[in-house]
Amino acid sequence: MTDADDGVRLAAAGALEQLEALMGLGQVLEALKSDNRGQRVKAILALERVASPRVFAPLMEQLKDADPDIRAAAIQVLGKKKNPKTLGGLVKHLKDPHPAVRVHAAEALGHFEDPRLVPYLGAALKASDLELVKSAVRALGALGAGEAEPFLIPLAKDSRPAVRREAVRALGKLRIEG
Repeated sequence: MTDADDGVRLAAAGALEQLEALMGLGQVLEALKSDNRGQRVKAILALERVASPRVFAPLMEQLKDADPDIRAAAIQVLGKKKNPKTLGGLVKHLKDPHPAVRVHAAEALGHFEDPRLVPYLGAALKASDLELVKSAVRALGALGAGEAEPFLIPLAKDSRPAVRREAVRALGKLRIEG
């Protein structure tokens, strides 16, 4: 991991990702402190497979990083882990200064089955960023909450075909009672 050659460090980071279960959580957490962005992203992604409550604090800390790739990777992992205690941090990143981070935040929130997220994702539908709108629509569909219907129905007539397609798909996934 400390080799002078970038290729060797990248190979070591790849090995870290594949062997993190054997190497132990401590070593993965230590890799998060590296100066090499690629190694840090690999370490963050390796934490997805670690079933320990000890991974949440370091992942939440990565949300504060100046590098949008680091924030995006941490958001992806936190979304897949679906820990309700991380929701506040993820929701905040719907307004991240970097467009890709906002998209990843919307997608991550779609992993949670929490209807309280509907208004936050609904607000993201007003964005001018097409990718964010599509991600928020997909997330609303993944939530399946009937409360999303009023946000999605108008999008079925949106001027953008990609938004209409996503809205119709999402509407088909909602659990609507009555």
